[in-house]
Amino acid sequence: MVKYIIKRILLAIVILLGVSVIIYSLVRMMPVDFITTQFSEQFAQNNVDIQAEIERLKVFYGLNDGIIEGYFKWLGKMLQGDLGNSFKYSDKVSTIIVENMGISFGIAFAALILEFLIAIPLGVKAATKQYGVVDYTASVLAMIGTALPTFFFAAICIQLFSVQLDIFPVNGMTSTLPIDASGWTRFWDVIWHLILPVGIMVFLSVGSLMRYTRTNTLEVLNADYIRTARAKGLGESKVIYKHAFRNTLIPLVTLLAGTLPGLFSGAMITEQMFGIEGIGLKAYEALKAGDIPFIMGYNMFLAILTVIGTLLADLMYAVVDPRVKLTK
Repeated sequence: MVKYIIKRILLAIVILLGVSVIIYSLVRMMPVDFITTQFSEQFAQNNVDIQAEIERLKVFYGLNDGIIEGYFKWLGKMLQGDLGNSFKYSDKVSTIIVENMGISFGIAFAALILEFLIAIPLGVKAATKQYGVVDYTASVLAMIGTALPTFFFAAICIQLFSVQLDIFPVNGMTSTLPIDASGWTRFWDVIWHLILPVGIMVFLSVGSLMRYTRTNTLEVLNADYIRTARAKGLGESKVIYKHAFRNTLIPLVTLLAGTLPGLFSGAMITEQMFGIEGIGLKAYEALKAGDIPFIMGYNMFLAILTVIGTLLADLMYAVVDPRVKLTK
């Protein structure tokens, strides 16, 4: 086990280096950069020599280096724990990520819990009632949720529930409350603001997990030991929920570990549409501005979480299924 973990960590380092090269190269080759997007219009209004001023600022921000030279400068700082300073937010990238990660994590975690609570029972029910009303209904809703783009479905929900029906607030996480409002009042105000965005995230993601659970359950129900349990006269509910359900959950445990990056990355589109000040919205605005330090720091943060999540998935699979041996 220890030998396997060491090998995976060494492989992860190589993967992260490769990912960092690709991300840095793509960011530097973007058609826009921070200097051009932020200062060109200002220079034009003040009758400043635009090209000369842009070149001066590129030197100041370190954007005049070539891709290879710039990458190794960035890599040297990152290995020392310095992700650099954000051009757009004028603060350390690590500080911005830490300060805004909590909101995104809370929203994603709530959506994940609801997703599992809905998708797993629904997937098992659809499998046990194959080709029935529940199966067809769940399958249709799952396909709709999987096929709908986030921005399109969010726009429909905002128009219906916030504009037309005026049920849920459309923007931000808090309302204008009295100064003496109690803590519980403020807490429920935040919850009320998050119902719609969290509901959208759950609806769009629950379908794939439900179909995955349904497929696993059907595969388990056709196993020999399930037929043996039925032949011994065990009740159908006992066969399903005591014998089949346990083995259905084995692949889902590894899937749970794979959700680690999504918990911290933020829902970029959802946060942008609802004006939620999470890490996803910060990343969206930084990407528009061509903020290279933040884009690099954010994507490397996600890459590290992805590698950790993959390693945890392998280890958890070995824990829940004794037949799996991590020897290579």
